[in-house]
Amino acid sequence: MLLIRHAMVILITGASRGIGAALAGRLTGSGHTVLAVSRNRKGLQRIADECNQQTGKRLCHPIPFDLTDLTDLEEEFRSTVMNHAATVDALVNNAGHMIHKPFRQFTLREARNLFETNFFAPAQLIRIILPMMADSSLRHVVNITSMGGFQGSAKFSGLSYYSASKAALGNLTECLAEELGEEGIRVNALALGSVQTEMLAEAFPGYRAPLKPDQMAGFLQWFILEGAGYFNGKILPVSISTP
Repeated sequence: MLLIRHAMVILITGASRGIGAALAGRLTGSGHTVLAVSRNRKGLQRIADECNQQTGKRLCHPIPFDLTDLTDLEEEFRSTVMNHAATVDALVNNAGHMIHKPFRQFTLREARNLFETNFFAPAQLIRIILPMMADSSLRHVVNITSMGGFQGSAKFSGLSYYSASKAALGNLTECLAEELGEEGIRVNALALGSVQTEMLAEAFPGYRAPLKPDQMAGFLQWFILEGAGYFNGKILPVSISTP
């Protein structure tokens, strides 16, 4: 059973579609405030409007932003977030980029772009948001990784750089949990198996995943709000299939 805390402020990246959009809907439906981040301005506004219409309150705040621009626009992003909330209770690094391509065909630019989105952007975002967690009673960072980057799991051809970038985010999770633990900040990673999202369909046309975004979002909602009481520095596989 979900043990509902008092209303929290949760920042979710990749919130314009898939798991991020489903999670925004679930959290706002439970009375929590969501700061929804995505570079897809139109899709993000649609999700925010749907959440706010369903709740009858303005609980979902769209923040259109390309997180790979954080290096140059850090202050602008920080100011935008703080215009909506002085405190952030949880950060969900859900945004990701996938390229399904044989290793030999990858260009260095494509590989770097994957790591910019899947590793460096989440790392920078954690650093930016940490001061905003100081007054929170939750202080939970949840990094969404992949079974492709989970040590010992089955690997799949064509996902070399994607899997490596997700593995790097998982390792960062373990390091930050140790470094930030004395401040009461919990950092965990969820290595997700396949979920029927737009990103998966684009990379693997015709493949049908066993879970829908809303099903996975239901578990994520519980973990974000309650998981910090049970886990820290863990990379947890969340999968009923291979991948």
